[in-house]
Amino acid sequence: MTQHLTLVTRATTAGVVMELTGELDHHTAPDVRDALTGVRLAPGRQLTLDLAGVTFCDSSGLTVLIASRNHALTAGATLALAAVPERVSRIIRVVGLEPVFPTHPSARAAEDSWRPATG
Repeated sequence: MTQHLTLVTRATTAGVVMELTGELDHHTAPDVRDALTGVRLAPGRQLTLDLAGVTFCDSSGLTVLIASRNHALTAGATLALAAVPERVSRIIRVVGLEPVFPTHPSARAAEDSWRPATG
């Protein structure tokens, strides 16, 4: 089967950025879920999903976004979406998930908006 999604993970001062490029659908969602299991988040940090390169997202893709949020929350971290394409943003709005996902115009903006937890 042809791979329809590439995933690049990098560390930043805020936490981890996962850059997704291609189709986020029922074929590729398991790959993202598998990648999430390897992402170690420190409490108070942020997981950013950079969706600038996402060309398609179905319900399986939305489920991955929710799973990403749950992964971050379990680690005591937060989730931010970056560079969300309008077609994906529209789906998020229609299903009522907009309040659940903080969004930023770019991964850099998400990193810049992150503030370490003070204890």
